[in-house]
Amino acid sequence: MAHHPHESHGDQHAPGQGHAPGPAHGHGHGHGHGHGDGTDIDWAEMAPHLEAQAELFTPLYERALSWLGKEVTEPGLIVDVGSGPGVVSCLFAETFSGARVTAVDGSAPLLERARQRADRLGYGDRFDTLAGELPDVLTELDYPADLLWAGRSLHHLGDQRAALAAFAERLAPGGTLAIMEGGLPARFLPRDLGFGRPGLEARLDALQEEWFARMRADLPGSVEETEDWAALLGAAGLKHARTRSFLLDLPAPASDRARAYIAASLSRLRDVFGGTLGADDRAVLDRLLDPQDEAGVHRRTDVFVLAAHTVHTAVKPVQ
Repeated sequence: MAHHPHESHGDQHAPGQGHAPGPAHGHGHGHGHGHGDGTDIDWAEMAPHLEAQAELFTPLYERALSWLGKEVTEPGLIVDVGSGPGVVSCLFAETFSGARVTAVDGSAPLLERARQRADRLGYGDRFDTLAGELPDVLTELDYPADLLWAGRSLHHLGDQRAALAAFAERLAPGGTLAIMEGGLPARFLPRDLGFGRPGLEARLDALQEEWFARMRADLPGSVEETEDWAALLGAAGLKHARTRSFLLDLPAPASDRARAYIAASLSRLRDVFGGTLGADDRAVLDRLLDPQDEAGVHRRTDVFVLAAHTVHTAVKPVQ
């Protein structure tokens, strides 16, 4: 399967800023490169970036999990669909101390990193991994989930409606399905940088939206779907749909860790869209990425991270 290079985990919908890795990364581990046309992703290669991104976004995830905890009080099994390297899986283990957590992904190397993280943090005795193609691999779960989480991963599956039905099938009666999809594009930079044409990030957003549409169209069995998540959750037989957005606000001056993430994200956007951008915007990105340039993101005092991710939940009726 071709995949969205964002992030995971984490996952805006495109190559630089914020996707959590998709659930079925095992499908086509190519590398998204070359004039913004490639839509395959080498998830194992991206592991360090995915981990750094999820760690930086931990405050956002913690707020989302706290909100979920008000609805899902004592889950026995939590399944993280499209877990990637397991940063969020381990946050689930921390937040829900009585639960078993199963990280599910198509990439065995990413699941190995998840396993190592869980062991390192002391959650290994109640942490499992499951590798395989989604959503079919979920039939291998030992028992139904009380909470099934898909964090910016559903959009990596061609038929999202069918995938949601499969997710719902694996829920215990009264169990909750939570998907993180949508939100707002991340922002790192002031609109006017003091050089180049103002509005660089808005122009990058437009390129990423086009890339995302191509990525979705390239997926096996791709089906166009109106992204009315409450309606889609209802079509999967779930009730009591709720939606809430969560903010990550890391103001300027950015920490070294935030700067490293910003630089890595802009670098990936430069790699993917360098052939599509105008020469002036390419020059601006090159200057922003130059560690020796006082106007670059490594040195300037006005860079920040501001992002919003949206979570949609619904409950499986008790028969």
